[in-house]
This record gives sequence, structure tokens and C-alpha cells, in this order.
Amino acid sequence: MYTLGINATYHDPAACLVKDGQVLSAAEEERFTHIKHGKRPVPFSTWELPFHAIEYCLREAGIRLVDVDHVAYSYDPYLLLGNRRDDAHIELPLKPSFSRPQGPGLPRDHEAPPDEGESPWDPLFLASIVNAPGQLADGAPHHLRERFEGAQADGPYRWHFVKHHLAHAVSAFHASPFPRAAVMTLDGRGERATTSYGIGDGCELEIIGQVCMPHSLGLLYEQVTDYLGFLHSSDEYKVMALASYGKPRFRAEFEEMVRIGENGQYTIAPPRLAERFGPPRRRGGPIEQRHYDLAHSLQVVLEDTAIELARWLHGVSGSEHLCLAGGVALNCVMNARIRDRGPFRDIWVQPAAGDAGTALGAALWMDSRQRGANERAYQMEHAFLGPCYHDDEIEEFLRWSKLSYRRLNNVAEETANLLVDDKVIGWFQGRMEFGPRALGARSILASPRSHSMQAKLNEIKDREDFRPVAPVVLEEEADQWFVGARVAPFMLFVFDVRPERADQIPAVRHVDGTARVQTINRRQNAPYYDLLRAFQRRTGVPVLVNTSFNTRGEPIVCSPRDAVESFWTSPLDALVIGSFLLEK
Repeated sequence: MYTLGINATYHDPAACLVKDGQVLSAAEEERFTHIKHGKRPVPFSTWELPFHAIEYCLREAGIRLVDVDHVAYSYDPYLLLGNRRDDAHIELPLKPSFSRPQGPGLPRDHEAPPDEGESPWDPLFLASIVNAPGQLADGAPHHLRERFEGAQADGPYRWHFVKHHLAHAVSAFHASPFPRAAVMTLDGRGERATTSYGIGDGCELEIIGQVCMPHSLGLLYEQVTDYLGFLHSSDEYKVMALASYGKPRFRAEFEEMVRIGENGQYTIAPPRLAERFGPPRRRGGPIEQRHYDLAHSLQVVLEDTAIELARWLHGVSGSEHLCLAGGVALNCVMNARIRDRGPFRDIWVQPAAGDAGTALGAALWMDSRQRGANERAYQMEHAFLGPCYHDDEIEEFLRWSKLSYRRLNNVAEETANLLVDDKVIGWFQGRMEFGPRALGARSILASPRSHSMQAKLNEIKDREDFRPVAPVVLEEEADQWFVGARVAPFMLFVFDVRPERADQIPAVRHVDGTARVQTINRRQNAPYYDLLRAFQRRTGVPVLVNTSFNTRGEPIVCSPRDAVESFWTSPLDALVIGSFLLEK
């Protein structure tokens, strides 16, 4: 049985294909279209289906859309429309009414005022979702049509709308190593929910509580991101990095905004940031100390709030394990604080924790429901679920490009030699990662031994100079270099760099002494692991700098063409692509 999961709401459209409990493939649409986070300038165009990602998933399995048994869409519009239908099978075409309940004293032909937090785009937004089955059947671009031929608005597959936060929660729990766990999801918003609490057991997952709009930790972080002159819904990680340079002098103001109640509830007062803190920073303008302090104060209050919510969930769930998802769960500093100061013994974060991961959650949920499974068949040990290009495909493109290249006799050993000489390498190997982190398939790699390497990489990628770069370390060596380091294959936690090692790996040590660590074992990615081993043999250091293979404004590269174009339009020294080396 094939189940196709789709996310096409808000941002990061993605697709995932599951067969009988096993995840076959998953990818974000941005990797194929080069539209980062799937955001076009026109608001309603962001709700287009991820046709390229869907086509990839079908192609990877060697099937067409008509061979799919179930399609699970990670948003339920009927929670807002008030016209709930059985989500087992949606009859189409649908022509919903978007009129809202009439309020006292309102004329019959006038809409009631929108609910707090509602967007004027909501009717168009909901219409696009309700009519998504028809769009899937006949909306694919012409060059992808072959995989979609024969499908109709009513199938033959069965269509399911899955609640957004349920999809987030399932993406975390069903992919986790825990047979039973508490689950917490934190994001900007779903249909109405912004925070959800659940308890997972086997294939079951019960949502036991939610916080709803307009109270949202994710939206507060977005608003501050915008105030600080960055792009909201995509640049929050910059605010997290900025926070390390600040002091908590605005902590009281943020604590006044965020009030924690009982039973996992919290409220957020209107921020009124300009009124409280003065004019917002102009995009691209200078960063002042107050900007650092604002970021720091926000980060501290986010962490404190998340820990209190986790304590409540721990008490009601009785579980020692916690699974996290939602866009806020990409905040690796918060995750580490919950790990170190929270009540749970173990924490697992789904690597595509943002909205892209809801495609995974929706597919896994509907697969388990339709099979009537009691036990989960899948555990996410790696995120390499995207396209793979073999040497014959890569060489065919290189020959066509007329570029000079050579085949390596030993990829790991010869690449390690380049890294020892402080060369910065584009690294393109195997299946592409699912999620926002480059994890050794589409990465830029460098030696961590030079103090200047962090600045060099930020210059190469045209990034702000306050941005840190992250390390990858051999799993068995991690604790020797980072304090208390555990298995962390998805780069979603920070650890302190051991003081006695700091001078050996200065490039990856952030200003606060931490590093966002990825651990790797050979089972997860043999070429990547072998390269680290080869570098260790030459230097005694089992650590490399790993940052995403892209330049500013571009998503992570997907295809050989993407990799070569990025290589030749940036100051990278070399590109190792499959078994081949290109140098400048």
C-alpha cells in the first residue's frame, strides 16, 4: 500500500511516499524549483502543490499517481470552514461557502468580523486547499505530466485531510526510536493550534492539549525576526545566532508578553515592538547592541517557557521520553536547554521539524490508520531520502558541460588531502537530505583547525559575519570533543566545545562556547564517515566544518547541474561530486 503525504500550506511545501510503514522518499519542493521555502512574491501562489517533489517520490518508487492508494494532506480546512466531512474520502468537486457566522446586529448579507489572528487571504487560502484534489489530478506542469496521467479529482486514490499539528506530532513520534513518548509541537500556527501536546504509544497518538491562536511562540519569534530586519518564516535561525552576542536586558519586557498558565497553556500579549523598543532595524542596516540584546532576551524567554511547558507535559504523560516537532523545534539552543534542564531523560527531534515534515507525518499517520497497525515499522536513523545521482549520470552531465574534471581513485583519501590544505570543498554524494540541514550529502566541507575558516565560509556564502558554522564529528569520538555529546545525527542540539579542544577546532566554536553538532556513523553515510576518518588520520582531528551547499538566496543544491553552477558561481576551491573532482 502506497501513501503519499503532501504539505502545501504556509511555507516549505514537500512530499513524502510511504509503503507499508516504510518511508521510501521525501523532499522539499524548493530543491527542484529554486524558490527558497516555496515562497513566491504573490501570497496565494505559495499554496501550489509540490508537483516536482511529488513526481520525484513517484519516480523513486517506479509508480504513477494512479498507483497510490491514499493521499494525506497535512492541513484540515474543515476545522475552519465548519463543514466537517468524513476525512476517509472527500467527494469532489467541492464548492464551500466562506461566509462566517452572523453576529448580533449585522445585516444578513454581511460577513462577521474575522477572528483574531485571521488573515484576509484565509478564504482564498482555504479554497486552494479544499480544491487541492482537483489540482493534484490536472494541475501538474507539462514536463511532469506522465506520472500524473489517469488521475481524477476523486482518485482512484482516497484523499485525506490530516490536522496540521497532528501531522507534526506524528512526524516526531512515529519516526522516533521510542515505543512510548510524550510529544510537543511548537510552530507559528496550524488551522488554529500553535502548540500541541500528545502521548504516543505504539501506533497510537492522542492529542491531550493545545494552545491556539493568537497565542503563538512561533509567531512571536517571527515578529521579532521581522523587527530585527530579517525575513520572518525563514530567518529565525539568524536571530538565534544573534542572541549569543547579547545580554538579557529586555528579559522583563518579554516575560510581560509571555505569561504561562496552568495545564500547558500560555498567553502572549500584543508585542508592540516599535512602541516598546524603538524603530525597527532596516533590512541590511547596522546591527546595534540593542538588537543583540533583544535577540538574547527573546531566546531566554522562549527557552524558559518551553521548559515549563515540558515540565507540565512530563507530569501528565508520565513518560521519560520527549519527541519535538514544529518550526520552533529547529531552535537547537532551546532543544539543548530542554535536554539539560528539563525533566525528560531523552529527547528526539524530527530533522524536518518545520512544515516540510508534516508531509512525512501525514503519510505515516494515514498509512498506520489504513493498515490497522499496532506497531511501528519505521525508525528514522538518517534523513537521506531525496534524489541520488550515480556516477554514470554525473559523468554524462560533466561531459556535456565541457568542464575539466578527473575521476578520483579514492574519494575519501584524496578529498582529505585537499581539506588538510585548507581548501573549501563542495561535497555532493548519495541521496539528498530531507529537512533544512545539510548532513553530508549536499554539504560544503572545510577544516575546523583555522580561526579564520568561519569568516571565510561566511564570505563564500555571502552570509552575515555573526553566523556560526557547525561541526560534524565521528559518532564514537563525539564526547572527546564536545561536553556530554550524545548521538545527534540531525544537527539539532548544541553542545559545549571541550575547553582543552577549543584551540584545535576554533572555526566551529561559537562566541558562547557552543557548537551545533552532527554525529555520523558509517551505517548512516559511508563516504562521509570515511572522509572524516581519513582527515583524522592526517590531523588527529575527527571533526570537519559542515555547512549547507548553497549560496545566499538559493536552497541546498539537488542535482549535478545545481552543484556545478553553485561551484562555478562561488569562491569554492573544489567540487567532489560522486567519484569526480573539479578544481579551479
